Amino acid sequence: MHAPPRGPAYAIYYTALAAIAVPVNLVAIVILSRGRCGLSRCITRYLVSMAATDLLVIITAVLLNRIPGIYFPGSFLSITPVCSLGIALIYASRDSSVWLTVTFTFDRFVAICCQKVKTKYCTEKTAAMVIGTVCFLGCLINIPWYFMHEPIYTIDNVPWYCRQKDIRYNSLLWTAFDWIDRILTPCLPFFLILLLNALTVRHILAASIARKRLRAHYNGDNQNDREMESRRKSIVLLFAISGSFILLWMTYVAQFLYEQFTNDYKIKNFNDPKFIFRESANMLQLLSCCTNTSIYAVTQNKFREQLKIMVQYPLTLIGKMFK
Repeated sequence: MHAPPRGPAYAIYYTALAAIAVPVNLVAIVILSRGRCGLSRCITRYLVSMAATDLLVIITAVLLNRIPGIYFPGSFLSITPVCSLGIALIYASRDSSVWLTVTFTFDRFVAICCQKVKTKYCTEKTAAMVIGTVCFLGCLINIPWYFMHEPIYTIDNVPWYCRQKDIRYNSLLWTAFDWIDRILTPCLPFFLILLLNALTVRHILAASIARKRLRAHYNGDNQNDREMESRRKSIVLLFAISGSFILLWMTYVAQFLYEQFTNDYKIKNFNDPKFIFRESANMLQLLSCCTNTSIYAVTQNKFREQLKIMVQYPLTLIGKMFK
C-alpha cells in the first residue's frame, strides 16, 4: 500500500483524490459537529470520528506518501525512519477508520434491534469511549509495521526509502502478523457488517409487518407511521455507508486472497498486471475515505440544508463587501 506508483494516471488520480477528499471531510466534520442535522449525539459522535479518521487516512496515505513519492522522490519523507513511521501511521489510521464503521453499524443494530440495551449503550458517553478505544487499539496493533522495513540504500550514513525485510516472507511470526492484520482489516469487518445488517433487516421486516397489522386494525391502512419512517431513514444511512465500504474494499480483499493462495509476491515493474491489480485495490480503498460525505448529502435533508448554508455564507460575505 505504501510503495508510490509512477505514471500520469496515478499522479492525476491521487492529486484529484486529495483535492476532493480533504475539503469534503473537513466540511463533514464542521457540519456534523454543529449538531444541526437532526441526528442524535451518539450518531453524530460516530459520524464525526469516521470523517476525522478518513481525513487522517488521506493525509498519511496520499498527502504524505503517494503525492510526495510521485512528485518529490528523494524528499525528507523518503528517509527510512520517517518512511517507516509514515507506513505505521497509514495502517493505524486505516484500521481506525474501518473499525469505526463496524462500531457505527453495531450501534445502529443495538438501537434498532435491542431496545432493552439501547438506553444504556446508545449514548454519547459510550460512543466517546468506544471511539477512543478503537483509535488506541488501531495505533497499538500497528506498531510492528515500523520495524518491518529496512533501507534500500544508504548515502553518507543516511538510510533512504523503505522495503520490507526478507523476514517478512520467511518468518512464521511475521506471516502470522500479516494474516492477523488482513483478517482484522478488512475480512472480519466485512463479515461483521454483513451479519449485523442481515440481522437488522430481519428485525425491521418483522417489526414492520407487526406494526402494519396493528395500525391497520386500529387506524386503517393509510396512516403515516413516524417511527417506521425514522427507522427507514436511519437504515438508508446505515446501508449506504456499509454498502459503500464493502464495494470499495472488495478488490483489496480479492488481491490479498490472490497473493496468499498463489504465494506470488514478486512484482517486476509498474506495468506488471499484479502491480496494477494491487494499486487498483489501494486506489478504491482510499476512495472510500471521501464517499461518506456524499452519502450524507444524498440521504440526509438537514445535512444538505447545512451544506447549502455553508456554501452560501462566504458568497454572502463577498456580496456585502462589494455593496
